[in-house]
Amino acid sequence: MYPEIEPYDQGMLDVGDGNLVYWEVCGNPDGKPAVVLHGGPGSGCTPWHRRFFDPSVYRIVLLDQRNCGRSKPHASEPDVDLSANTTAGLIADLERLRELLGVEKWLVFGGSWGSVLGLAYAERHPASVSELVLTGVFTGSHAEQELLTRGLGGLFPEAWARFRAAVPDENLLDGYHRLLFDPDPAVREKASRDWCDWEEAIAPAPEPSERFMDVGYRLAFTRIVTHYWRHDSWLGDGVVLREIGSLAGIPGVIVQGVLDVGNLLGIPWELKHAWPGCELVLVGQAGHHVSESLIAATDRLGRR
Repeated sequence: MYPEIEPYDQGMLDVGDGNLVYWEVCGNPDGKPAVVLHGGPGSGCTPWHRRFFDPSVYRIVLLDQRNCGRSKPHASEPDVDLSANTTAGLIADLERLRELLGVEKWLVFGGSWGSVLGLAYAERHPASVSELVLTGVFTGSHAEQELLTRGLGGLFPEAWARFRAAVPDENLLDGYHRLLFDPDPAVREKASRDWCDWEEAIAPAPEPSERFMDVGYRLAFTRIVTHYWRHDSWLGDGVVLREIGSLAGIPGVIVQGVLDVGNLLGIPWELKHAWPGCELVLVGQAGHHVSESLIAATDRLGRR
């Protein structure tokens, strides 16, 4: 990966409804604009995300989506209101930020939930997007959500049993959401830990997530994830894939680990064959986390 760098500009974008969204810019001020959409939803950006781009070539924009990371109010706060945190709101935030920074078009880089948001944003605002680089791809469909919360139980039976035990007689998403907003901090803490244990079981990383060890991070992350998934991410079922043809003329690179469990539904393959100009790069012996092939993609598109 490219060396660590620091932002040369940053701020808080007032997006209304009492929400302030943190943003930063690093790299070459006169370089090719690129915006990074983090996963989760609710994970926030980190200095690691800056390192997927050649800083001499790119003007790299990062932001923490609503209610996570350095954005305010933070979803870990006891009385936080997430009602204004929707996919449409995040898409509008991206356009506000693009206009604030004077960017005509930018490369959209997104992983996991960030790939859903990136695709939905590009379909809504194709004139604002020069290229897309996506990884750990999902499209926000109900089938994908069911796979991640139920369908993988047979592959990870022990982890699934622990995950389900927290809300045995309730809908998983509703039950966890209720526990995550329980008045008792101990109840909230256990629910966030149980959810994150399941996340790590189905998408194992080379090392345990340090962020999942942080109580405030875990609570914000799990509250936002369940908030989105209970509402099917405010996307019509399958609409992102159905409208992917609107991206014709926008180059895309999907970098997908062969062992990523999201591949079980064939979504990366479907996207590649429905999106003219899309390239699918399969990384052998890799799961949800890949890096070298992503850097190869941004290097290549940086010369475009």
